[in-house]
Amino acid sequence: MTYLDVIMAFLSNASAMALSPSRSEKLSIRIAPDEKRLLQTAARARRTSISQFVLDAAMNAADEALAQRNRFALTAEQWGAFIVALDAPPRPHARLSRLLNEPTIFD
Repeated sequence: MTYLDVIMAFLSNASAMALSPSRSEKLSIRIAPDEKRLLQTAARARRTSISQFVLDAAMNAADEALAQRNRFALTAEQWGAFIVALDAPPRPHARLSRLLNEPTIFD
């Protein structure tokens, strides 16, 4: 590792630590020795700690998993049908009309 590598690693970790919120929770996992070696090698390649590497990967995976639940893609035809449905007047609903026309305790 060269002097420049050491400085870059320090700056990378310092900026990551400055941007991260206070960490008070701990997460422990059990992994096989070969899995740990792989993670250590990957973390070294990114010039970060194994903890930061695993946390970054886990957060990216969590964001992706939740994005799949919160976002959906439509074709142009599906989008057009969606817009038409949004712009259409509401359908009559007998039970809702009856509820809204009932006297309330304030009447």
